[in-house]
Amino acid sequence: MFEDESGVSLLPSVHATWAPRGHTPVLRHPFFNWKRLSLAAALVYEPDGSDAHLVFELRPGAYNGELLIEFLTDLHELEPGRRLLLLWDGLPAHRSRCMTDWIKDQRAWLSVERLPGYAPELNPTERVFGNLKSCELANLCRDTIADVQAVAEDGLDRIGTDAELCFAFLRHAGLQL
Repeated sequence: MFEDESGVSLLPSVHATWAPRGHTPVLRHPFFNWKRLSLAAALVYEPDGSDAHLVFELRPGAYNGELLIEFLTDLHELEPGRRLLLLWDGLPAHRSRCMTDWIKDQRAWLSVERLPGYAPELNPTERVFGNLKSCELANLCRDTIADVQAVAEDGLDRIGTDAELCFAFLRHAGLQL
């Protein structure tokens, strides 16, 4: 599985769009309202290439070692009895003392490998965030972070239940199982 974190906020992800000639589209959103949610997501692939799915969590604030441990523990409960190989980047929370100690205690079911530094193109989960931000969240102007969260969850559900799309993200990263 590949894991990564990202964020969503009330500020719209601005993308090119269509409009009648002479009518420039205008995005209206609450200025100086920096409410945001953090997103943790894991693309889980079957070793034989038979299936893939997305596990995700949205929460207020930023992820740290303790919150990532909670996310990984929840993920382990969703994938009971399975050994998992976790591939992720070198985020400080991934290298923290509490995380490294916790990983040592999880060796019965969890192995961890780091992706090379400065190589986000190797993590298919980055494509999940790009897809979400260019589809459901593109030009989205909402008044509350709860509205943004609902739209983001719908988009993540769409991605997570489309195994072919999950495999396309893996291929786009130049990787195979």
